[in-house]
Amino acid sequence: MYAEIGNMTRVTDATSAEVDDDQDDADGDQEKTVLYSVNETPPWHLCILLGFQHYLTAIGGIISIPLVLAQYFCMDKDTLGISEVIGTIIFVSGLSTILQTTFGIRLPIVQGSTPTFLIPTIAIMSQPVWECEYKIAREMNGSHVNFTAYGLPEPGSEGHQEIWMKRIREIQGAIMVASIFQVVIGFSGVMTFALRFIGPLSIVPIVALTGFSLFPVGSDLASGQWWIALMTTFLVIVFSQYLKNIKIPICRVDKKHGCVKTDLAFFNIFPVLLAMIISCIVCTILTVTDVLPDNPDEWGYAARIDINLFVMKEAKWFRFPYPGQWGIPTVSVAGVFGMLAGVLAAMLESVGDYYACARLAGAPPPPSHAVNRGIFIEGIACILAGAWGSGNGTTSFSENIGVIGITKVGSRRVVQVGGIIMIVLGCFGKFSALFTLIPTPVFGGLFMVTFGMVAAVGLSNLQYIDLNSPRNLCILGVSLFFGVSLPLWLQGNDAIHTGSDVFDQILSVLLGTSMFVGGMIGFVLDNTIPGTDRERGIRTWREDTIGRCKTDSTGNESVYNPPFFQDNIFKNKVLKYLPICPPFLNIRNVSDISIATSVNVTDVYDYKDSHENSTKF
Repeated sequence: MYAEIGNMTRVTDATSAEVDDDQDDADGDQEKTVLYSVNETPPWHLCILLGFQHYLTAIGGIISIPLVLAQYFCMDKDTLGISEVIGTIIFVSGLSTILQTTFGIRLPIVQGSTPTFLIPTIAIMSQPVWECEYKIAREMNGSHVNFTAYGLPEPGSEGHQEIWMKRIREIQGAIMVASIFQVVIGFSGVMTFALRFIGPLSIVPIVALTGFSLFPVGSDLASGQWWIALMTTFLVIVFSQYLKNIKIPICRVDKKHGCVKTDLAFFNIFPVLLAMIISCIVCTILTVTDVLPDNPDEWGYAARIDINLFVMKEAKWFRFPYPGQWGIPTVSVAGVFGMLAGVLAAMLESVGDYYACARLAGAPPPPSHAVNRGIFIEGIACILAGAWGSGNGTTSFSENIGVIGITKVGSRRVVQVGGIIMIVLGCFGKFSALFTLIPTPVFGGLFMVTFGMVAAVGLSNLQYIDLNSPRNLCILGVSLFFGVSLPLWLQGNDAIHTGSDVFDQILSVLLGTSMFVGGMIGFVLDNTIPGTDRERGIRTWREDTIGRCKTDSTGNESVYNPPFFQDNIFKNKVLKYLPICPPFLNIRNVSDISIATSVNVTDVYDYKDSHENSTKF
C-alpha cells in the first residue's frame, strides 16, 4: 500500500525500497533513476498498458466515494442513479488528470476523488433541512417499507430522483464556489507563503480525523455480512504486506534491448483490486449455491451478488456525462463555508504529492510557479467536478505515485493516456453499472484498510515532533479529542442559536466537520504556544519532503513550463508578476525560495549553481 497525503508525503513498502536503491545511484545520471523520464514517451502499446495500470490502481479509490455518499444523498435503492454518478466521477477524474498533466504541475500525477471532501459533505447533509425521509422510514420499519404510505415516491422513480438530485445540486454549488478560493490561492501564490505556518501538528489532526470520521461508514457497510468484510480486509493485508516481496516475471520493453525479462511486485501493486475480485467470486459462489439468504430482512443478504442485476439491464450502453445533468446547482452560505475545509485539506495533500511525484519520476523539485499552477488548475478541476455533478472534488492520487516508484516509468504521456482511458470508460453506462454489483460488505472490508491508512498516514507525522514535550502532547491531545467530541455532539443536536439562521447553519457545518475543528485547533495552538522549530518538528519535516527531493532529483526544470509559447514566455515582462508563470520566481531570488520551502539558503545557492545551464530566466 502507498500513502502520501498532505505535505508529510511518505512512500512505503516496496516503493521505499525502490527509492533506497535510487539513492545509491544518485550521481546525476537520470537514466539510472527512471526508465522513461517525464518528457519521454514510451512506445504506444506500452503507453496504453501502463496507462491502463494507472487506471486500475486509481479506480478503487475513485468509485468508493459515490458509494459512500449514496446514503447521504438519500439515493436509497436507486442503484441506476448510483451507477450514473460513478460514471460521472470516472469521467471527471480523467478530465482533471489531462488538465493537470498538460497545464498544471505537468508531472505524471493522476487526479481523482478524495475523502477530504467527504467529511464536509456528510456534515452538510447531516443538517435537519437535508434529513433523508427514506432513511427514517427504513429505521422504523426495516427493509420492507411501503414508502407510499409515508407519502414518499418509490425508489428510482422520477419523484425519488428529484429528492437525491436536489442534494447533489447543493453539494455541486458548495464545491464550485469553495473551489474559487483554491483558484485564487493558486493564482496569487499564497500557498507557498502559507506553508511557513503549517507544520506536523497542524497536519496530523486534519488528515487523521479525516480517516477517523469515516470509520462509521465502513462499519455500516460491513455489518451486512461481517465475514465477507473481514475476508476482504484480510486479503488486502495479505497481498500488500505478507506477499509484497513476491514478484512475478513479466516482459518489460527496454529502449535499447526490446523485450527484457523483469520481475514485478504484482501483489503489492494491486492489493485492493485483487481482494475485490476474489471477494466478489466468493460472493458469487455463495449466491449461486444459496448459502446466502434471499430474504432482504435476514442477515447476510447484503453479500449477494445478484441484488442489483437489474441495473445492468437498465443502464445505457453509452451515456455522456455533461455539466448540469442533475439540474442547476444551488448555493448556500453554510455549504460553501463548510466545503472550504475540504478544499484546504486537498491543497495540503496535493503539495506533498507534487514533491513525492517529482522525486520518483526523476524530475527536479517543483519550483514555486509550478506548485502554484498545480493548485490553480486543481481548483479549476474541482469547479468542473462540481459542474458535472460528481458529488466530490478532485485531488492528487497518492497510490499512483507509488506505481511510478515501482515501474520506474515517470512519463507524463503514460498518465495522460490513463486519463483518456478514464474519460472513455466513464461514458459507458454498462461499465459503470458493473460496480453496483459489488456487495456492500466487500466495500466495507476495503474501507477498513483504505480509510484506516488515511488516519495512519496522518499520525505518521508525529515522527517529526518531540513526543516528550508536554507542549506537543497538549496540542495533539486537545486537537484530536476536541475534533472528535464537538462534531459528535452536534450531530442531530440543534444547539447553535446566534439569532441568525444563516450564521447558525455556517457554524453547524464548520463545527460539525471534525477535520476543520481539529485542524484549526492544532494550527492555532501550534503557532501561538511558544516552542522551538526542533520541538515542533518544523525544519525536519520540511527538509524531509522538499529538501530530500532537492538532493535526490535530477533533470531540467523546463519540464514544468507550460506546453505552449515556451520560447517567448520569458520575454514577456508582464508574466513575471504572475505567480503561476515561470518568470515569476527566478531561481536567483534566493530569499523567496528560502521563504517558500524553508530550505537552507546555502542549499539553494548550491542548487542554483548545479542548474546554472538548465533553465534560462
